[in-house]
Amino acid sequence: MVLSVPGMTLTLPAAVFQDAAACAYTSLTRDGRPVSWPVTPYPGPDGTIDVSTGLAYPDKAERARRDPRVALLFEGDPVVLVQGRAAVRDADLQANTDRYVRESAAKFPDALAGAPWFVLKRCAWYFARIYVEVEPERITWWPGGDLSRAPEVWTGPPGTAAPVSDPAPSGGRLPGRSAPPADWRPYADRALGLGRPLVSLTGDGLPVTVPARAFTRTATGYDLTLPAGIAAASGPVCLTFDRHDPDLKWQENVVLLGRAAARGGDLLSVTVERALPDWSLPEHPLKRMVSLLTHGRQLRHRIRAEAARRGQPVPEVRRL
Repeated sequence: MVLSVPGMTLTLPAAVFQDAAACAYTSLTRDGRPVSWPVTPYPGPDGTIDVSTGLAYPDKAERARRDPRVALLFEGDPVVLVQGRAAVRDADLQANTDRYVRESAAKFPDALAGAPWFVLKRCAWYFARIYVEVEPERITWWPGGDLSRAPEVWTGPPGTAAPVSDPAPSGGRLPGRSAPPADWRPYADRALGLGRPLVSLTGDGLPVTVPARAFTRTATGYDLTLPAGIAAASGPVCLTFDRHDPDLKWQENVVLLGRAAARGGDLLSVTVERALPDWSLPEHPLKRMVSLLTHGRQLRHRIRAEAARRGQPVPEVRRL
């Protein structure tokens, strides 16, 4: 991927985006709060970076349709933050499902190879997808993954037209799948084994998601050090902890929401207010299968309702 700025050309390896098993995708709630979850990225047909969410759980897409400002974070060498505008694609659910089956099989061949086809055909609740196409406006990266050094920055040309989402579905939204946890602290305890958190804020009118350079648990939340080049800002904040298998066969997530207080420079204090319900897939194969079957039963009625809201039949999982 070649990025041009006046007087120089900077290059980012295409593998940063094409080969990543997961990135953190951040969208904004109605009140401007960033929420970040790990998703799988795919190269889009027109230079976009595309992610998806299940038709049965469309919140990540619906937030982007309402407010197209989003961010993607890729951890590795380099660490890359992509900020841009999103367009939601759900006008052809069957085409989305076919694309997701095809791209998943190409990116994670071992993960799908062991599943019998008659089982996969019954998993439309998972493979039926809504795509979110992200048009980059600003890319910030830390060469070598060194968050203590000033990052490189590319900014897109001014006046670039923002993409337009497909029309919103009709009818009222379905209620949430599960109630939020009453106490965030057990989730923070579980997050201790998941590594450093990703910190999502807003800055210069766009969501910002970066890894914490350092963090300490406190009685009310966390004290954090942000990467060089990222100014601490007071306001709503999301902390995302994630650990996953390279092929995403299993994953464990903890997402905490709260308020951030800037302490000067790159220092931030976070008061956690609540945890979000998460769907973590256990490492143990049998427990993972039980989790998938349980969620499948819960989501089948939701996929029918969401397809009907879009005036389309439930898509089929087809061998491509």
